[in-house]
Amino acid sequence: MNKTPKPSIRMRSWLFAPGDSTKKMTKATEGDADVVIFDLEDSVVASGKEDARAAIAESLGSRSEEERARLWVRINPLDGEWTAQDLAVIMPARPGGIMLPKSRGRHDVEELDRLLTAQEMAHGIPAGSTPVIALVTETAASMFTTGDYGGAPRLVAMTWGAEDLADSIGATTNKDFEGHFAFTYKLARSLCLLGAVAAEAVPVETIDTNFRDLEALRKRAIEVRRQGYRGMLAIHPAQIPVINEAFTPTEDELAEAREIVALFEANPDAGTIGWKGGMLDRPHLSRAQQLLAQVEG
Repeated sequence: MNKTPKPSIRMRSWLFAPGDSTKKMTKATEGDADVVIFDLEDSVVASGKEDARAAIAESLGSRSEEERARLWVRINPLDGEWTAQDLAVIMPARPGGIMLPKSRGRHDVEELDRLLTAQEMAHGIPAGSTPVIALVTETAASMFTTGDYGGAPRLVAMTWGAEDLADSIGATTNKDFEGHFAFTYKLARSLCLLGAVAAEAVPVETIDTNFRDLEALRKRAIEVRRQGYRGMLAIHPAQIPVINEAFTPTEDELAEAREIVALFEANPDAGTIGWKGGMLDRPHLSRAQQLLAQVEG
């Protein structure tokens, strides 16, 4: 069973900030992102890892427990040489959570759990209290393990990556001629969504690298929310208002959901109910309840 409670923070928008830039980390924390991810992986070169760890630890250490709940850290992959050093420096500062990149499957989350537990015990942090989001499609092999994360310790969210996946495959691009994700990457999105739901984790959409085209971002965010995603990664502060709005149910949606729930409550023995010229059944009720839970708990 997953022994880490779901964080009380919202998880619509996840903004990356490079760990080697105190200025960018500060700007990110001052914005409206639900989660800020201080990055030790892709945005930090090998020679800058040590300084970036120290800068992240200092930034975390200067903030209250409440503030730190939304300040997470993307560490380096478990199959590399830097993971242990990352955790040794940042965990005493008590980050709100950890992003695990290039996860190869549930066994990687279990290994991270062991490493985090040792750090928590060493620094007086409640065991199992540090949640994890896993990046689950960044290599070709990891595509085949996206459905294996059920019950993984600490796992509260799952997301996917198109850039590293293209690199793993040896593709020249991850887009088709119209500029949309090619089939393999749409498959990665679907596998992540299904895997996250199966694992009872929050599914989080990958980044949009074109941070200047906010209208395209809006359309994409709305589209993936309709598919079942509950949040999205961001690489620039300008993307955050668009993502937050797209992943927040509208008043019309909420009103409709409340009406559906009320109809079934008034007719507890009904399997189907006529409504607005159509028929509602129990899956409609479930979707309405899930929508309301996003904003009402």
